[in-house]
Amino acid sequence: MTTLRMNTREFTRFFRFTIVGLLGAVVDFGTSNLLIHFLRFPLVLAGTISFIAAIISNFVWNHYWIYPDSRSKLLSTQLVQFAMVSLIGLAIRVPILVTIEPLMESLTLTLGLQIPGILNSKQLADILTLAISVLVVLFWNFFANRYWTYGDVD
Repeated sequence: MTTLRMNTREFTRFFRFTIVGLLGAVVDFGTSNLLIHFLRFPLVLAGTISFIAAIISNFVWNHYWIYPDSRSKLLSTQLVQFAMVSLIGLAIRVPILVTIEPLMESLTLTLGLQIPGILNSKQLADILTLAISVLVVLFWNFFANRYWTYGDVD
């Protein structure tokens, strides 16, 4: 019975983490696309700014909705730990953006991939590059935060 309750609790946390992750992705993709396509920021700068916006959103949601029972640490300690995990995530993300962007551009141009009237090949390549980086960093952030930032939760 206790094992079942713990599994249910972890599944609920994982489900909520997924929802928060989706919200963070919306913040991330939305911010980066606004910066890239309307303000003409380069991908790496836009991706960095959007990543920080998503970090702030995700910390608030993690602290108050996913891990409300994690209160043995000071909020400031959790914020610093969450930020450190996120900065390592950013350090993982930036090289992915730099490395994969040219490959994605080449692929979308070669295959003629675009959404006519909506996204040209370059824009689609940027979105695909961001998606790959988000997916990789998602796994790092989940496990590092679960076992370090919120490791005081049963």
